[in-house]
Amino acid sequence: MSAVPAGVPATSVKSAEAFRTISEVAFDLDVPQHVLRFWETRFTQVKPVKRAGGRRYYRPEDVDLLRGIRSLLYAEGFTIKGVQKVLRERGLRHVAEIGRGDAVFTGPVERKPAEDAAEVWQDEAMHARAMMADLARAHAEPQMAPGIDRPVLSEEQRTKLEILLAELLQMKAKLRAAAGR
Repeated sequence: MSAVPAGVPATSVKSAEAFRTISEVAFDLDVPQHVLRFWETRFTQVKPVKRAGGRRYYRPEDVDLLRGIRSLLYAEGFTIKGVQKVLRERGLRHVAEIGRGDAVFTGPVERKPAEDAAEVWQDEAMHARAMMADLARAHAEPQMAPGIDRPVLSEEQRTKLEILLAELLQMKAKLRAAAGR
C-alpha cells in the first residue's frame, strides 16, 4: 500500500467502494471521532465492521448514513430523538440518500424545534457524557509529572478537553437563551 502524502486525507486516494477508518470518516464529516462512537450508541442502524482489537471500518453506505444523520442534526436542527423518528418513519435508505445529496428532507415527520431546551440539553448532555467516558478510558491511569500533583495530558487528551469545554459553554448559552436571560 502506498503512503499518503502529508496533508492529503487518505480518503482522497481510496476508491469510492473502499472501507474507511474512523479517523477518515471523522475527517470527511468534520466531526470528532468520539461523536461517531456516540452516534453508534444512539442510532442502531450505524454498524461499522469491527476487526481485531475493535478497530472500526465503515462501508460506503455507513458513511452515507452518517452524513445524512449529520445533515439532519446540524443543518436541519433535529434532535437525536428527531433523527431516530425520521429513521423509523422514512427508513435508513432515505437518510443515506440525504447523506449522498440525492434527497432533501421534507415533512411530514413532525419535529420539535431546536428551542426545545429540555431535549437539546438531554442530547448534548449525553454527548458530553460519551466524551467524558472516552477521556476516562484513555486516561484511566494518569501519568504524573515529577514534582507535580496533576496528570500530564497528551495533546489528544488536551484537545478533547478543550472541545468538551467549548461544547459545555455552548450548552450553557443555549440554556440561558431558552430561559430568556
